[in-house]
Amino acid sequence: MKNEHRKIIRLCLILVLPFLFFITPTWAAKYELTRNSVESAQDVHAKEISLFRVKLGDSEATAVESLVEQKISGVRAEQEGTFILLWDKENPTGAMAGVRITDGKVDLIFINNRFTHKVRGIFRHILGASALKEIRDLLGPEDFPNETLMGAKLLYEQKGFLVNYLDKQINVEFCLGCQDLFSGF
Repeated sequence: MKNEHRKIIRLCLILVLPFLFFITPTWAAKYELTRNSVESAQDVHAKEISLFRVKLGDSEATAVESLVEQKISGVRAEQEGTFILLWDKENPTGAMAGVRITDGKVDLIFINNRFTHKVRGIFRHILGASALKEIRDLLGPEDFPNETLMGAKLLYEQKGFLVNYLDKQINVEFCLGCQDLFSGF
């Protein structure tokens, strides 16, 4: 009796285990910008970030379905050229976030300080920072600093993102291997 019970359990494990390995990569990203409160800079990497369930590397169809076709509360989405731009319905002075699509895949996610009321976690603090020192205190030293009189570009190449700081205007761009982000350094 015990042997039959063990055989049934083994058979179930053999049948179910491969599906668990298949399902795991399709789960949500570790840091959904609007849902998860990740506060540690060590836990942030561009490959694990998503914007309304859209991650870097997702297909254009997935991005359009998630951002344009689905209704997102308080957000108006438009596809303009290679970008899908997200606007705050309450204050549509400019896009607050979006994605860029190149060769049919999402290759860039961006957010700016107009998105502060929607984002959670460490990037809420970054977008609301009043000084460059605050951003460096939160994220640590950047890989390649580029400071001018007007502002700064803080490139965290190992983490896959760039912080553009221009006084009160802050923009964060997430990208894996985007040469256009790194060309200014």
